[in-house]
Amino acid sequence: MRLSVLVFGLVCLCAVAIGIAAPAVQDDDVRGAFMTSRPKDKTANTGGTTAKPSRRRPKSSTGSNKPSDKTSGKPGPSKPGPSEASTPVNARRLGLGVTLFMRDSNGLAVRVDPDHVFRKGDRVRVLLETNTDGYLYIFNTTNDGPATMIYPETDLDEAGNYLQAHVPFEIPTSLAGEERLRWFAFDEVAGTEHLFFVFTREPFKGIPIEDDLIAFCRDSKCPVQPNEEVWAAVRKELQEPFKTDKTPQTGKAETSSEQQAATRGLGLAKDDPQPSLVMMASSHRPTLVATLDLIHK
Repeated sequence: MRLSVLVFGLVCLCAVAIGIAAPAVQDDDVRGAFMTSRPKDKTANTGGTTAKPSRRRPKSSTGSNKPSDKTSGKPGPSKPGPSEASTPVNARRLGLGVTLFMRDSNGLAVRVDPDHVFRKGDRVRVLLETNTDGYLYIFNTTNDGPATMIYPETDLDEAGNYLQAHVPFEIPTSLAGEERLRWFAFDEVAGTEHLFFVFTREPFKGIPIEDDLIAFCRDSKCPVQPNEEVWAAVRKELQEPFKTDKTPQTGKAETSSEQQAATRGLGLAKDDPQPSLVMMASSHRPTLVATLDLIHK
């Protein structure tokens, strides 16, 4: 199965898979815990600019990301996997909110059920929200083939992948100059894509980001395919259970506050629409890994 994308190539697969295929349990407290960390009031819009927020790590960040060996493709000297830095006692459990939008006949973005079966010609966009600051990586496998990293990517966000808590991140951007570039489009080839969402408190060791990723792709073939050690670390984290909560919101149009928050780097408030799907780690681990499926017939 292939998802045809008009601008970003394989990157456009990244967040449209919303069928859960990882160890998870329902929990009535998941959504409440996720929403509690949203600010009470909306972030003030003092600019009026529609410039996208930076996805590069803060200069004050103590996290590090060892560059890959550009000749062998092997990770740097650090053992691959999540940062070994201890998690603060009062740190929130990592949470990820996902809302899937589909283009309707009038060209509007409306919420669609995460379990929706897509057909040729359907167009979708995804809104992601985290409950704390961290780094997002997205990997794709097709028909149990090799894993490919589709976010971060050199053509997006300066190869950065840093997300701020409750500042939504949309893929692709609704600010694209042409309508056809604002959506992911499904082609005629049916199948199921498996997406691995890796959200970490610190950069994932052994995977290049930002300038390291740009340099790696300049000297080597991209997109990045994680080696066995890195991929084993991702799969190991996948075994950690997480909790989910899904709320049906089908047919509701994207609000102006959601669109402005995603394009202007504004935080969502408690009274803004909630994510359709919330996934939260069951413990205070530094990494949340979930596998999502995109069904296309």
